[in-house]
Amino acid sequence: MDRIGVRELRQNASVYLRRVAAGESFTVTDRGHPVAELRPVVPRSRVDEMLATGALLPPERPTGALSGNLPEPLDLGFSASDELARLRDEERW
Repeated sequence: MDRIGVRELRQNASVYLRRVAAGESFTVTDRGHPVAELRPVVPRSRVDEMLATGALLPPERPTGALSGNLPEPLDLGFSASDELARLRDEERW
């Protein structure tokens, strides 16, 4: 990442903004000390925008499949596929 001074940026802001729009990134320095980064904006998703503004709150704890608390599968003595096939056969007659 190239370094540019505050004065250089101020005097040539439009040049650097065009370069940033083209994908370049810069570290802005003040008296040789880094104070900021100038880089292209990464588009955020609608959910990220809503989270950032507070319009949407993240869940306090994971739910559903993400929670890891899935129930144990039932052992009914037959497979669901076989039962579905049997029911379909009955409907045809």
